[in-house]
Amino acid sequence: MTSDDNNNSQPKRNQRPRAYGRASGRDSENPAFERSDKPGIRARQAAAKMLAAVVDRKTSLDGMLDAENGNPVYRELNEADRALVRAILNSALRQLPRIEAMIASLLQTPLPEGARALDHVLTVAAAQILYLDIPDHSAVDLAVEQAQIDPRNRRFASLVNAVLRRLSREKQALLETIGENTPAIPGWFHKRLVTYYGAEEAGRIAAALLSPAAIDLTVKSDAAGWAEKLNGRVLPTGSVRLAGFSGAVPGLSGFEDGQWWVQDAAAALPARLFGQLSGKRVIDLCAAPGGKTAQLILAGAEVTALDQSSSRLKRLKSNLARLGLEAGTQEINMADFRTEDLFDAALLDAPCSSTGTIRRHPDVLWTKGPEDIEKLALLEEKLLRHALTLVKPGGQVVFSNCSLDKREGEEVSERILAEGHCERVSIDPSAWPGLEEAVTPLGEFRTTPAMIPPQDGFSGGLDGFYAVVLRRVD
Repeated sequence: MTSDDNNNSQPKRNQRPRAYGRASGRDSENPAFERSDKPGIRARQAAAKMLAAVVDRKTSLDGMLDAENGNPVYRELNEADRALVRAILNSALRQLPRIEAMIASLLQTPLPEGARALDHVLTVAAAQILYLDIPDHSAVDLAVEQAQIDPRNRRFASLVNAVLRRLSREKQALLETIGENTPAIPGWFHKRLVTYYGAEEAGRIAAALLSPAAIDLTVKSDAAGWAEKLNGRVLPTGSVRLAGFSGAVPGLSGFEDGQWWVQDAAAALPARLFGQLSGKRVIDLCAAPGGKTAQLILAGAEVTALDQSSSRLKRLKSNLARLGLEAGTQEINMADFRTEDLFDAALLDAPCSSTGTIRRHPDVLWTKGPEDIEKLALLEEKLLRHALTLVKPGGQVVFSNCSLDKREGEEVSERILAEGHCERVSIDPSAWPGLEEAVTPLGEFRTTPAMIPPQDGFSGGLDGFYAVVLRRVD
């Protein structure tokens, strides 16, 4: 983070700087906990440990939530407690600057430097009190218990009790006076949104990021029919959005039969930008988990799918098998892939900061920063340049990513276009009724979570996505 970014950061507890990196003293991943059998305590301990890993060590939440290889404390929980941990973490990470500001207002003196474990205990409890439907007394009592059984926090147990009980009593006033007037996103990210979208649109995007993402499905055929069967609505993208769904997706009609797959509406756009693909050879360069690969196959293309991860490629194959679809696959970093038998088209859904997916992955705000975006933008530029060498002259490359940051999207494309080896194929907004606002004046796609308003009980929004169609000219 630059000094300018830090100057725009949100208020910290009594203006005490956040101690990013490992706290002094014991490693917070291996505290000398005393065991407690109090119901619910292990779920709160897991939430605090995983919150520490995200904000202090920039660890991705997805990996820690893996049922087989994730956080050990999380893995030992039953499914109900795992769901609770996920709810706590999602709320805490979405609202972290606001939670910190509200707790800070209740502290007479700043917490000691290095008391990061105590920070996380308070944050986990505050997330429950302020944003989840959990009895306040339960959140308070378990936080006090959590402090008492951790040698680092035992001397602060009475403080935890006092602060959280006051938070419980005054939460409505605090939410109105501090919560609503404190941006929920970190300063560096807010600054970049304002730079690229203007203050008004940046505010709309930031507000939209606080709402969890809906479940969208891409269907093989008959979107209207499946919307009726599944109590959904058809979006302008052609996706089917489910209404207020809770439960297991595999239990829904059509899953076992391979009639549809889960894919955010914005993520379904890039594969639809090629036009006629029947009989054409197409390479999907960063293919897993396979949603876009499936779209290309259904469009009639002969698809070769690449991914450098064996586990992700295995998942892609499993997903295609369920859908009854086939593609050639190869485990390789796309930057190392070479061929003399050039393709008619290539899809490059490039690795990026994923800031467009914050509604479903709120940890991105705390695991990524401006320096990561710059590194990823340079990588995307390199990969796009290589992708153009894999298609025939006249062949098309669709370049896309799920970042809201234009340094990773529009600016990458402009640099490549300036080299003169390709030209932009403009997207016609009239071909996308209901989504015309997502087509830029240059004929590129730029979606944001503030697009597609809520309707008749259905959630609004979609992931932030960028996509452009490029034609090789030499």
